[in-house]
Amino acid sequence: MSKRVLVVYYSQSGQLKNVLTAMLEPLVICDAVELTMLPLCPSEDFAFPWSFWNFFDAFPESVYCDALPNAPYELRDPENFDLIIVGYQPWFLSPSLPMSAFMTSDQAKIILNNKPVITVIACRNMWIEAQKSMKELLASCDARLIDNVVLSDQSGPLESFITTPRWMLTGKRNAFLGLSAAGISQDVIQKSTRFGEAIVKGLASNKEVENAPMLHGLGAVCVDPRFIASEKIGKRSFRIWGKLIRLFGKRGSWSRRPILGIYVLFLITLIVSVVPLNMALQSIIRRLFKGKMDKIIQSIEAPSGR
Repeated sequence: MSKRVLVVYYSQSGQLKNVLTAMLEPLVICDAVELTMLPLCPSEDFAFPWSFWNFFDAFPESVYCDALPNAPYELRDPENFDLIIVGYQPWFLSPSLPMSAFMTSDQAKIILNNKPVITVIACRNMWIEAQKSMKELLASCDARLIDNVVLSDQSGPLESFITTPRWMLTGKRNAFLGLSAAGISQDVIQKSTRFGEAIVKGLASNKEVENAPMLHGLGAVCVDPRFIASEKIGKRSFRIWGKLIRLFGKRGSWSRRPILGIYVLFLITLIVSVVPLNMALQSIIRRLFKGKMDKIIQSIEAPSGR
């Protein structure tokens, strides 16, 4: 009997879809696997590329995982999948709104109940706090996280701070002015096929039943320690500002644009001044408390590890 695998994902720019296509190729050609793809269709308009206001207007609801329901979908025997793969993008250090809408739905509780789950993240560089939120959402559905895959932009933080917003707001991701192309490189995407090969082998040996990681030793997750504290600070700030902005109206209302404008100025100031200083301090702290930091990193990289 073949193993039934469900892939739930939302890919706004198409990058995550490309990652999943490459990663899951071994499952597609495997006769012992029945693969079902479920692309989420949000009921809200998240057109890509973003407009400036729509991008920041999605921030408060993203932080609080407060999303409108997605468009309805149908699945055969939704409670009888052997493995669930959840592919998502972080928005403002949280799962994207379409993914939050799925994870908080009644259907998700049926699909994910007591099921092994592999999460797949495609992002610029910050994903730790988003995965914390995802773990909480999975726990609320009584799901079992057995693996995590993170593919991120290989360029440096300063370079991607320019190239990623350009891509998000204009749709242009090509190299320019000596800067690298935005997003995850095609080479890294193609090499993600190794994860699919490991999943096929894991399913053949019933690792999903044993609650055992299938991707250990394949470089599925590699934490950049520079971002650990920065993400914590950012997430706390996002929750404070998100709560304040929501007092000025719902998403899409003009009444909250002035406070959003103030927030944008605050965010730019934070990124330009506080974040570099914090990263420099963290470098010193890592040297002084290397053993403790190594344990924190290993905990974040679990269950797959490097």
